[in-house]
Amino acid sequence: MAMEDHAAFNLAELDQRAERTRLLYEGSRLALLLMIITSLVFPAVLWTEGPKLQLAIWSGVTFALALLRLQQTRSFAKASAEEQQHPRWYRSFLLASIASAVTLDYAIIELALDGPFLQQTVLLGSLASVFFAGCVACGVSLRAFGAFAIPGLLPAAVVLLSSGEPHLQGWGLLAAIVLLTLSMIAWQMNRLVTASLAQRLHNQLLIRRLESMRGEAFELNGDLAREIEQRRHAEVRLREAFDGLERRVIERTAALRESEARLSLALEASELGMWDWDMANGEVHHSRMDVVFGVGLSDRLLLAEQQRPEVHPEDGPRVRQDMIDHLKGKTESYAVQYRAMLNDGSSIWIEDRGRVTERDANGRALRMIGTRRDISESHRQAEQLRLAATVFEAAGEGMAIMDPEFHLLAVNQACCTLSGFSREELIGRSVALLASSEDSRQQYSVIRENLAQHGIWQGELIETRKNGEVYPQWAQMRVVHDRHGNVTNVVAFVSDLSVRRQVEERLRYLTHFDELTGLANRSLLKERLHSACERSRCSNRGLAVLYIDLDRFKTLNESLGHEAADQLLREVSRRLSHTLSDADTIARLSGDEFVVVLEGYGSLASLAHSGSRLLSRISKPIPLDDQELVITASIGVSLMPDNSREATSLLLQANMAMQHAKHLGGNTLQFFTERLQVSSLENLKLENQLRRALEEGQLEVFYQPRLNVAEDSLDAAEALVRWRHPQKGLIAPGFFIPLAEETGLIIPLGEFVLREACRQARQWQLDGLAAIRVSVNLSVKQLRQGNFVSLVRQVLEETGLPADRLELELTESQLLDDIDNAINISRQLRALGVKLAIDDFGTGYSSLSYLKRFPVDYVKIDRSFISELDQVGEDSAIVRAIIAMVHSLELKVVAEGVETQAQADFLKAHGCDEMQGYLISRPVPPEEFVKLLV
Repeated sequence: MAMEDHAAFNLAELDQRAERTRLLYEGSRLALLLMIITSLVFPAVLWTEGPKLQLAIWSGVTFALALLRLQQTRSFAKASAEEQQHPRWYRSFLLASIASAVTLDYAIIELALDGPFLQQTVLLGSLASVFFAGCVACGVSLRAFGAFAIPGLLPAAVVLLSSGEPHLQGWGLLAAIVLLTLSMIAWQMNRLVTASLAQRLHNQLLIRRLESMRGEAFELNGDLAREIEQRRHAEVRLREAFDGLERRVIERTAALRESEARLSLALEASELGMWDWDMANGEVHHSRMDVVFGVGLSDRLLLAEQQRPEVHPEDGPRVRQDMIDHLKGKTESYAVQYRAMLNDGSSIWIEDRGRVTERDANGRALRMIGTRRDISESHRQAEQLRLAATVFEAAGEGMAIMDPEFHLLAVNQACCTLSGFSREELIGRSVALLASSEDSRQQYSVIRENLAQHGIWQGELIETRKNGEVYPQWAQMRVVHDRHGNVTNVVAFVSDLSVRRQVEERLRYLTHFDELTGLANRSLLKERLHSACERSRCSNRGLAVLYIDLDRFKTLNESLGHEAADQLLREVSRRLSHTLSDADTIARLSGDEFVVVLEGYGSLASLAHSGSRLLSRISKPIPLDDQELVITASIGVSLMPDNSREATSLLLQANMAMQHAKHLGGNTLQFFTERLQVSSLENLKLENQLRRALEEGQLEVFYQPRLNVAEDSLDAAEALVRWRHPQKGLIAPGFFIPLAEETGLIIPLGEFVLREACRQARQWQLDGLAAIRVSVNLSVKQLRQGNFVSLVRQVLEETGLPADRLELELTESQLLDDIDNAINISRQLRALGVKLAIDDFGTGYSSLSYLKRFPVDYVKIDRSFISELDQVGEDSAIVRAIIAMVHSLELKVVAEGVETQAQADFLKAHGCDEMQGYLISRPVPPEEFVKLLV
């Protein structure tokens, strides 16, 4: 038998290997189809630019290899089951996978990574589809997965990671990540497939074993038939003896029947079922089990019958252990409660009680008798009582149960916590006697009447805790009746209203006042300002609105942190309240903005004096932690009825005046005038027109040539934006660039100039003109963008302009605004190959230590030094010093604003590298710039 099992196991294992090979061949079809498509995609994409012979050989080999493997798959499918078990199929699949992987790996390293990024993405994406499909198909066998994935991806990842080029290293890292991910997927698939095939092998072995057992059963049936014949002869002899016994049994049956009837009546009255377990013969005798389990009217069930109710899986171990303990004599009796599963899938609670009645000489149990009854209803009631008690005790609000006379019968812990009394101090006492005052006791009389009439009452009570603290309480009471309609209990639910009252009071405060400073908030300001305007219109009294904004508060907030800024705001609020104590309203709008409303302010002189006094108070040093801070403010004032008669307009006009004060440098007070409103409207109108200009393409880029002094040639040009307004004609940048900076439009405007300049420079290259280096000015807001370097890289890739043909100009003030960030961005741009220049050099406060840290290529001398240049003046000395200093740093010098030949001669004599200005050419459109090049 063991030899037969071993042979069956070997045969099933061969079937398992053949099944794994079949899964490999069937799963590889999709990968082979994708491999054919990839062999066609590469020539289609690379034929015009790549090596044609190399590409044709690779495509032909890949195409032929894929067709050969498809033919191999069809051959395997046509082979018989015995032929498919041969190992050559598996080995040939591994060799073909290695060949395919090497072919695809060659494509990654030699063919796919030349050309633009989009082309690389298409080629690598087609290869990735083959790898993903192939690796998933090979996941059923780790050897097959390794034969395909490792030669296909590992060499490419190693080569690309060691290339030294960032974007190739990025692809190499991606290949390594893909290889690792596919390895984990293959491992998981192999584990699942192996488990599935193992289960299949086990089932096959089980089927073969069952077939073997069926043959043995046929032999045993023959032996059994012969034994039955022998027993039939013995039965004839026993029947003769049985007839004699039957007469004696009939006599005793009558007596037993009468006893059984009495026992049946007793069991029926007690709703018990009886069981008798004959352990020697393995039989269990039941009575009344149809009532308990619904299994029919049979009074005898064998243990092997499947209709016997089963113990719930969660209760089985406990029931089994209790039974074993009793059978071993560890307990006097057997008693257990458990769940039994019925035929319909439901369960009922059963209680079994029993005792061993017979044991052999060794103490082994031979017979056990017991009772069984359905306790589902009593268990459900007990569970509901337990749940109700848990809910009662765990409830968040106080709960109490009283008798009809309002004596406390039960209270939960929340009720004790609420009142301050312990449970022992409350049980048995009357709630009316616990009332804190005569009014409360009279209120309980009203409660009794309502409960008697309506059966329910709810309302607010004033109660006293044990410690004497008075608190508001919300109470709900409901009566409970028995089946006859008599009142048996009163149930009360109580909760503390103190916290709710505090929250409501807090919400009312926060609705009208600022939480940080205690001043009025925006909502209360609107109400009071509207009311003040109404009173002013009725009484003809003057009304003044002061709009106050702290200077440089954002910088302080970012430098010191929010906690220090909050302390600063509280101190400023205190000084406001102390200085303008006669103000009708002092409010904090948001952040560092405050508004003061003054009714009947008197004269403009007194108002100006109050404002000056307020500025003086605010600017006094403020002690903060271990340092003193000095902060100033800008104040704008609007008057009623001089400026407006509406609250909203007054607030807006005061804000305009405050903004004007900020433009004047801050720490000053400005009154609103019509000129400010006109200026604001003009700026708003110009802003909208500039937005439309960006959308409708009204902006143009002009180019001012830069002369290479040594070679006397035009090698570079500075890109300068111009606005061709539909009505106003060509607008110089000085009229709209500051507005763009202020409104944030400088970011899309700067991106437009960058794209247009790179596109135009590339077009000049394609047209066969000189390779002009185009220079683009940057704004500090562009540098603060987190994606500026990515934007430059994207523009260069889209336009095809070489990175060394782009020059970006930054002023000294921009560099010094955030030195670390500027250095970081400059280094990233320099890594792209972009040229960098410092514009307006000499007008800022930079030092040589900073200049050495910036990776720049050019330094542009500001036109203010060139305009009055002569041989002996101070400007000439400065220019000579700048040229010498920049050359000592191995950088090149560019002079701006060259307008005379004398200036050009001076610069040339002292080694200036490049110059630009009206002497060479004004900024011109692209078509005129081409004429200069020609």
